[in-house]
Amino acid sequence: MHNCLFFNKIKQKEAGGEAVLTQNGRTLKEMQQAVDEYISQFKAGYFPPLSQLARLTEEVGELAREINHNYGDKQKKHDELPGSVQEELGDVMIVLMIMANSLDIDLTETFEQNMAKFNQRDHYRFERKDGKTHD
Repeated sequence: MHNCLFFNKIKQKEAGGEAVLTQNGRTLKEMQQAVDEYISQFKAGYFPPLSQLARLTEEVGELAREINHNYGDKQKKHDELPGSVQEELGDVMIVLMIMANSLDIDLTETFEQNMAKFNQRDHYRFERKDGKTHD
């Protein structure tokens, strides 16, 4: 697995015979449930999908800004408060979960489907560490 701090925090746990990704002991399904419980306390509830897409776009823009400040050529202004890539990634993740919940999308199921697609489609797309070029 990747050596990035984020991936080191992720553990695999057995749940019903199926390995699921967890962050601080929560499954992705549990995280989606926590987001739903948070949203459900407000009268407005979930916003329409286009409003959510606008919100997601805002958060991705904030993430891009932090990445540019930390790894790109654009330095922050002297009067700007410090931010973090981790915080902005967290905001993107929460807003993405809000959108998925409102559209009744199970992100664990979506993850499994998309990983299967990537593993099949891109199995030999990039140079592999094991040197294999085909089955």
